[in-house]
Parts: sequence; C-alpha cells; structure tokens
Amino acid sequence: MNSEAGERLQAHPHWKRNAVLFLSGQTSSMFGSLVVQHAVMWWITFETKSGLAIALWAVAGFLPQGLISIFGGVLADRMNRKALAMIADGGIALATLVLALLMSIGITELWIILLAVAVRSVGAGFQAPAVQAMIPQIVPHDQLLRINGLFQTIQSAMMLLAPVAAGVVFAAFGLIPVFFIDVITALIGIGLLAMVAVPTLTTIADKTTGYRADLAEGARYIWTHRIVRWLLIVFAIIFLLTVAPMFVTPLMVARSFGSEVWMVAVLEIVFSIGMLLSGILVSTVFAGRSRIGLILLSTIGYGVVTIGLGLSPNLWVFYVFMFGFGLLTPLFSAPFMTLIQETVEPDKHGRVFSYLNIVMATAAPIGLVAFGPLADLLSIEHLLVIAGIVTILVTAIAVFVPSGRAAMRLSRTTQSTAAATSGRQPGDSRAPMTTDTVDTERAG
Repeated sequence: MNSEAGERLQAHPHWKRNAVLFLSGQTSSMFGSLVVQHAVMWWITFETKSGLAIALWAVAGFLPQGLISIFGGVLADRMNRKALAMIADGGIALATLVLALLMSIGITELWIILLAVAVRSVGAGFQAPAVQAMIPQIVPHDQLLRINGLFQTIQSAMMLLAPVAAGVVFAAFGLIPVFFIDVITALIGIGLLAMVAVPTLTTIADKTTGYRADLAEGARYIWTHRIVRWLLIVFAIIFLLTVAPMFVTPLMVARSFGSEVWMVAVLEIVFSIGMLLSGILVSTVFAGRSRIGLILLSTIGYGVVTIGLGLSPNLWVFYVFMFGFGLLTPLFSAPFMTLIQETVEPDKHGRVFSYLNIVMATAAPIGLVAFGPLADLLSIEHLLVIAGIVTILVTAIAVFVPSGRAAMRLSRTTQSTAAATSGRQPGDSRAPMTTDTVDTERAG
C-alpha cells in the first residue's frame, strides 16, 4: 500500500457524505430497475400466458449481463468508474424511455420488449462491476463490511418495496407509467452519483496497456492468485447450490402445501425480511467480525437450512427455514464482497467483480435449466436435502485445501493490519484507516 496516497485519501473529511450520496443514488436506481423488472414479467405473463415467453424473458434479462460483465469489468479498470456507472445507468434509462414511447403508440410486439430487456441487461453488465469496484475508493477499509452490510440492507428493502410499488402502479395505470418511474429514478441516481467525490486510481490515469492485454491480465490474475481463485470457486459453487434450488421452492409449496397465491407471496416476504434484518446486523453488530468466519458460518448455515426446507413437515416450519435462509444471505455476501475488496489490488477490482457478476447473472438460467427438470424426476424435498448435504461437504473441503487455509490466514492478517494502522483493537470498527493507492482528482 502506498502510504502517501493513503494519507491523501484519508485526509478527505467527507467520506461519510460521499457514502450517503452513493448509497442514496444506487437505492434510487435500484428501485426503478426492480419495479420495471417485476412489471415487465407480469405483463408478459398476462399477455402471453406462455411458459416459453417467460423463459425468454429470463434469458434476455440475465444472460446478456453475464456475458458482458467481463468486458464491463475491464472497462471499470481502464476508465473513470463513476463516469462508466453514470453512462451505463443513463443507457438503461434511455432504452426504457424508448420502449415506453414505442408502447405508447401501440407497438407492443414481444420481440421489441425482449430486446429492450436485453439492452437493459447489457447496461447492468457495465454498471455493476463499476459500482462494486467504486466502494473501496469511497470508503475506508475498516468500514467496508459496515457499508457492504448497509448496501445489502438497502437491496433487501428494495426487494420488499419494489414489487408492491410495481403492483400498485401496474394495476392502476398499466405498464407504460412504470417505465417513466424507472427513467426518473435513474436520473435521480445519476445526479446523486455526480455529487460523489470518487478518487481516480493512479494506475488508471497512467494506463498504457491495450484492452486485450487487460482482459488477458485479469483472467491470468484470477487463475494464478490462489486465494482469489479459491474465493471465486467457493462463491460459484455455493451460489449455485443455494440459489438454484430456491427457484423450485414455490413449486414445492404448490405440490406439498397448497396452491393459493398468498402462500407463495408469504414465502417471498419472509425471505426478504430475513435479509433485511441480517443486513442491519452486518452493518452494526457484525461490522468488526472476521470476514472469513462469517462466510464459513453462513455456508454451513445454508446447508443446514436447505436440509431443513426439504424436511419441513408443514408450511409454517417451511417459512421459518426460509426466513433463516434470508438471514444467512447478507452474512455470506457482504463479508465475501468485503474480502474481495480488501484482497484484490484496486486496479483489478472491476475485472474480478465482473466474474462474480457472471456467476450471479447466470445462476438463474442455470437453476431453471438444471433444477426444473430434476424437480420432475425427483421430489423437491429430496433435491433440497441433497443440495444441503453437498453444500456442507463443499464447505468442509474448501476449508482444508491449501488455498482455503491461506484465505483464512489472509483474512486474519488483513483485519489485524487494519486494527494496528488505525490504533484500535480487532473487532472495534470505529476508527478510520487508509485505503487504496489513488490520487485525489475528482472523478467526472
């Protein structure tokens, strides 16, 4: 770490103001995007009543983001990240506005709507790595877990509020007004982000390598850095083992407990409430805890809860385990993101986060393709129990491989260094600490 650069960044007295503006802007943008996502899915469902159309919507909404994220990550490491996030958000809003205007004059063909959804997904593929890589440039290292936990809390809250808002507006006024909500919230998000002072990495300002060289360097870095490789492999396996089965839990409710709509609605609500409460805990009580300890606790917990879902004797016990699943999600994702931010060199954050986004964006299609047919061959209860057992076994193996032991040592060393640098005891997250090697030029 370059101490001089760190002191220049630490001398900036307004990192809390920047963090508030950043999170507020992302909240606004996220809310509009989620409202559109729900409303479009409902519109396609009601207009087509076609399973194929819903599958096409899922592919258009997730696959482009996964494919483009790797290129978005390279751009996030080559240019001003704040500018990239603003341009991508603006492009998403523009695609939404064009779709709204086309539908207002009666052009409602499915392929046009799917094309707009795909364009929005491409924009997200550029936006997400830039946003995730920007956080360590704004926030001191010892506050990263707190801010990531707060970000997870906001996401959970939006998951609760956005479907309600989408349902109210869509039911009362139709689909087109929903699009204008997204455009307005995107403009608010862009405006707030423009007010954030984001230091520019000196490695970005001085970069002389070509795009292809950066792309190859990112892949080579991940493959040769055994700790980062271990983290990404664990993330991919756990994410697929835990997220993919969740796509068939509504089907289990319908098959085993009843097909009333409120049953599935409550399932989503208890999961989101669990995430919301856990996000608050991560940003407060657990903010100074071991990142790797929280990750291991949550992955073992995932396995236990998934087994519990499969063995649930009635609907209410099923809800309790789903609430537990929601509680575990921020306990895994927030410290995981924090550990990546602390481990990876700042000029490679965009490329590493792009691979995480590929996993997250492709988990939904993979889950639909893999676990959907399996649910017709095996009982969903058996699938959940098997997935839970495999999750526990994978976690146990990951802990004992050399890369896993190295990751745990690194996590402890990182927090001890942060404590020594800021003059505090490990677990006390009150004092600030120096951050990445940057210059203090205002971005944008």
